[in-house]
Amino acid sequence: MHRNGPSRDIDESALRVSAPKAQAAGVTAVAVALKRSVEEMGVLRTARTLSRVNQVHGFDCPGCAWPEPSGHRRPAEFCENGAKAVAEEATLRTVTPEFFATHSVAELAEKSGYWLGQQGRLTHPMVLHPGDTHYSPIAWADAYRLIAENLRALSSPNEALFYTSGRTANETAFLYQLLVRGFGTNNLPDCSNMCHESSGAALTSSIGIGKGSVTIDDFAAADLIIVAGQNPGTNHPRMLSALGRAKANGAKVIAINPLPETGLMGFRDPQTIKGFTTGIPIADDFLQIRLGGDMALFQGLGRLLFEAEDRAPGTVVDRAFVDAHTAGFAEYEKQTRAVDPAVVEEATGLSRAQIERTADLLARSRSVIICWAMGLTQQTHGVATIEEATNLLLVRGMIGKPGAGVCPVRGHSNVQGDRTMGIWEKMPDTFLDALDREFGIASPREHGWDTVDSIRAMRDGRARVFLGMGGNFVSATPDTEVTEAALRNCALTVQISTKLNRSHVVHGATALILPTLGRTDTDLQGGVKQQVSVEDSMSMVHLSTGRLDPVSTELRSEVAIVCELAEELFGPDHPVPWRALRSDYDRIRDAIARVVPGCADYNAKVRQRNGFQLPHPPRDAREFHTATGKANFAVNELTWLPVPQDRLILQTLRSHDQYNTTIYGLDDRYRGIHNGRKVVLVHPDDIVAAGFAEGDLVDIVTEWNDGIERRVTGFRLVGYSTPRGNAAAYYPETNPLVPLDHVAERSNTPVSKAVVVRLERHEHG
Repeated sequence: MHRNGPSRDIDESALRVSAPKAQAAGVTAVAVALKRSVEEMGVLRTARTLSRVNQVHGFDCPGCAWPEPSGHRRPAEFCENGAKAVAEEATLRTVTPEFFATHSVAELAEKSGYWLGQQGRLTHPMVLHPGDTHYSPIAWADAYRLIAENLRALSSPNEALFYTSGRTANETAFLYQLLVRGFGTNNLPDCSNMCHESSGAALTSSIGIGKGSVTIDDFAAADLIIVAGQNPGTNHPRMLSALGRAKANGAKVIAINPLPETGLMGFRDPQTIKGFTTGIPIADDFLQIRLGGDMALFQGLGRLLFEAEDRAPGTVVDRAFVDAHTAGFAEYEKQTRAVDPAVVEEATGLSRAQIERTADLLARSRSVIICWAMGLTQQTHGVATIEEATNLLLVRGMIGKPGAGVCPVRGHSNVQGDRTMGIWEKMPDTFLDALDREFGIASPREHGWDTVDSIRAMRDGRARVFLGMGGNFVSATPDTEVTEAALRNCALTVQISTKLNRSHVVHGATALILPTLGRTDTDLQGGVKQQVSVEDSMSMVHLSTGRLDPVSTELRSEVAIVCELAEELFGPDHPVPWRALRSDYDRIRDAIARVVPGCADYNAKVRQRNGFQLPHPPRDAREFHTATGKANFAVNELTWLPVPQDRLILQTLRSHDQYNTTIYGLDDRYRGIHNGRKVVLVHPDDIVAAGFAEGDLVDIVTEWNDGIERRVTGFRLVGYSTPRGNAAAYYPETNPLVPLDHVAERSNTPVSKAVVVRLERHEHG
């Protein structure tokens, strides 16, 4: 039944470049999804697995957090990249103790992340003791004892870090943060710190809650949808179906992005007849903005809205909404009217006509949604940029009405749910008070470290134990050399994982790998099948039930791992009933119902056909739980990043054959990149101006104010449609270029979309 992983690694000499595609999805997407699935799972397992993805009685896709339709679900309610994510998890390839006996850690460290991931599912707990060259098997009980001994040996609980990936289900997340706070720290860094932390900070300030205010049904009711700094065709492909339905209902779609992303240009829906033939255009207008120019655009649009209001008083500014539900409008109006249109054009690279067309649509539309992702959040001024986008909606009264609102599109499938369940280093005292009442513990109140501060703490010797609940910390974080050295500075690193990745070969003095069940796997506790729950980008919570036989009897569920570790760490007299919680996940959900706001009757509600939606006061009742009791207009000084002389501003991004740090394959076919990943996309005129030719090999070097040279080598120059002075390349290969201290103001999110670099000719040899 089990298969060995492929031995071939990436050969960049095989890289081939072709013209970008004009349309996304279609027959090719279906063929690729099926081919990858059969290669990983075989024919029968593929049929059994894909038929259950995102179905009411099936399992939630472990890929992105885009919601399921509220009504009818198609038999294949998944996308190409969702199928790849499922195939990666449900693969028959395995990484056994024999694999580790054959391959030393040093040898594995020379392999690419792609090769490591392709080897398959981990089957046994493994340990690497100081001085060992190979991982070796360890019993679960011994593994827990080793972790507990290291944690108890710390001089302070704050010397331990507990990282969480966004694929962790609600039940695990709730118990994980309970264990961490029971231990005595709030050090709960998570993947949200690196992606939508800027969204949470901005929205909490503006509307009083750090979540989006729209539902999937709002897309069908919108007449204008703005998609900024986001690539749905690769990162959230099922969003294209929602945009397609909106277009069919008469909506206009505006795409704002430095790169022309194929999915926003044209979409062939593989589940419709038209999709198999002609497809449909998605974007009615494409604003090819310079990196970091979004804030200037939103401020410029604000000025034009006020000018439109002057021409036709009472038709643009929703004065009833503004007067009843907002604060700070006068200050916002004064600053926005003073915005210089010439600066807006320079910062954005857009023509006045393009900006005016967008403003005209914004002024005339009755229901507007603004969507965004990392292109906005991973900027130095990301929080302010999102506040300015929200300001536009507040001016028009577009919060708390059908077809309108803010829509941060989350990445990992349960990253929003993890935050709801308490995975945050700054949870409010009201949550901690409820947690303490429920379990009889005393949660610490001192705020913990986020991801960037956790790396600093390990680097400086202030943190000695790292435990990762899923994910690939090394490859997800910035400043790779610094991050790797920080982890190696730890006494113990623990990775709870389904598959092999780079974080397993960059380790502390002692290292553990603990294999866990995936969302596709059957989870039996005491012979009883268990279910977990997740929350999507739009606050819908629903159950997920795995049905596949695990590839190894040694696998433990994440819930079981947390509970068994807690029993070892705290002993039998701890007030939390860890064993009872492990044996029956309904007990966990009952506790969630009493602790987590909006989760009353959790067990009953989550068993409804489509689950249930968590409360959202701005959406539900135009209530804003801010310091003013109203939605707040933000007033921000205009910030943007001019391109220095003879330099480029680099953004890191995903390939189409990738989800976050997981590399599914080596083709980014929408952009015309095949059989490789070490490319840098640059405007053809910039290539010539720098004295290079397309196809040349270059090194990319960061220019940052700490004097440290950060360099990646041997990248092929690809002429591409991008604004002059901008460039793009894939992560994690270019994560080494992002300085640890290059972070967004107010959110501490790494700024991976605005890295000043220079190109140097690559010297072979």
